[in-house]
Amino acid sequence: MMRIIKALVISARPQQWLKNLSIFAAAFFWGDLFNVGTLPRLIEAFFVFCFLSSTAYLINDLKDRERDKKHPVKKRRPIASGELSVRAAIVAAVVLGTGTLTYVFLNFNSYFFGIALAFIALQLSYSFLIRNVIILDALWVAAAFVLRVYAGAFVLPTPISSWVIMSVIGLALLLAFGKRRSERTLLSSLRKRLATRETLRHYPDALLDSAISMSASYTALAYSIFAFQNSPGSTSLSDILPATLSSPKLILLTVPLVIYGVVRYFYVIYEKKEGESPEQVLITDFPLLGTVALWLISLFLIIYVIGG
Repeated sequence: MMRIIKALVISARPQQWLKNLSIFAAAFFWGDLFNVGTLPRLIEAFFVFCFLSSTAYLINDLKDRERDKKHPVKKRRPIASGELSVRAAIVAAVVLGTGTLTYVFLNFNSYFFGIALAFIALQLSYSFLIRNVIILDALWVAAAFVLRVYAGAFVLPTPISSWVIMSVIGLALLLAFGKRRSERTLLSSLRKRLATRETLRHYPDALLDSAISMSASYTALAYSIFAFQNSPGSTSLSDILPATLSSPKLILLTVPLVIYGVVRYFYVIYEKKEGESPEQVLITDFPLLGTVALWLISLFLIIYVIGG
């Protein structure tokens, strides 16, 4: 029994739950994160999307079990390796998915429930249709991030800047195209490129390189506009600053951190050749992890302390 539970936990991919932290974005950027009742509700929504994501991962692994057996890394997944039976995985996916959606229907507003339904539909359509369609596969990944951000906004509800959404789209595309670029590099070196992900057959390296550069530029530009338009109008420093800086756009100070993080990700893709798992990169690449931590701390100080 413990072996089955362990295999189920691995198949649920809790390391991928980092993506669902984007649910906190709307409240964080709007300055509402620490309002009464906000954090518990967002944490609840976070776990809802974690369970929905895990449902999609189980279904995806069931569908791809034969293909995963040919992959140098994915062949160790519990379903592909035989550690988790197909029957057990199907039961787990049905119970987890239907149970989570029922809970959402009973405990959240209709907007959040609609986003949850759209999210699981998006994930399933990706696994069964879109993942093998060049370019659209990356757009589907970006759409999933956008749904997460809107879910966090609807659950409260709270406003959200359109430039935050644009920045999320750019970052998601960067991660999606970067992942595919790294997969081509890894599988090419092992001479198994075309046996695992069909869409890689249609992605020339030059196209991926161009898409990565475009996504990076788009992300930096969208975030810069957001930083300019949404910096606190007045701050606790206003009384001691000269008239020239009477309305400082302090969030612009975080733009260099975003640019460094993007370029560092380039380094991870092209030099370290480790971009196949973006969430793993974030945890293991300490310069990138430190940059993200410094970016979050800087935003927190600007929004909640200086501009509070």
